[in-house]
Amino acid sequence: MAHKEIIVAFDLYGTLLSTESIVEQLAEYTGQEKAQSIAAAWRRYQLEYTWRLNSMDEWDNFFMVTRHALQEALDENKVMLGHEAIENLMAAYDSLSTFPDVIPALNKLDSKPKITPVVFSNGTTKMVTNSVLHSKDLSPKADVFRKIITVDHVRKYKPAPAVYEHLAEEMDKKSRMGDMWLVSGNPFDVVGALRSGMKAIWVDRAGRGWIDRVLPESQPTATVRSLEEIVDVIEGRAA
Repeated sequence: MAHKEIIVAFDLYGTLLSTESIVEQLAEYTGQEKAQSIAAAWRRYQLEYTWRLNSMDEWDNFFMVTRHALQEALDENKVMLGHEAIENLMAAYDSLSTFPDVIPALNKLDSKPKITPVVFSNGTTKMVTNSVLHSKDLSPKADVFRKIITVDHVRKYKPAPAVYEHLAEEMDKKSRMGDMWLVSGNPFDVVGALRSGMKAIWVDRAGRGWIDRVLPESQPTATVRSLEEIVDVIEGRAA
């Protein structure tokens, strides 16, 4: 692989796909108000479980993590759903909606041969492949991504260093971590990438500004409000 080639690794959940978009499917079973609360708790517990597993040096795949997180979110909101409803919601997780800026950004990347976009996710290979290749919103641009990289073989979750090292190995960049850019809407992911030697763009769609303080010296290489800005950021740094 030529050294001049730039790898851009896109986080999936919360960056390309909106985890809040599951509200629509939840509302069919719980009503709109409960759906909003459950969706927020579902995402919160999903992330919390991955961090707890990392801390305990334990492993469960992301499908099961997501399923268990859904059940805890339902319990917290005092909602009981049957097996069929749970299965339908889990299936719906493979068809989350993209954020509005995703497709225009991928169209822009499609004309940049020196930039290699990949998907880099905590999700299982099956979940991520389903989302990229078969979801209504993302599948039309699936061919923009040169590779799908997940944590299945690492058996660790972001922001564990082994996850970013796995990305580097997959992309033949182990000795050139600085050639890789992470693009993520999740601050913990941005910090993990930076600490591993990558560059990292934080997607701050809400415009709140960087507030993560777990490692105060770790600041995003760049912050954007829209994914459509990332090509200009990356090319500006490469110039």
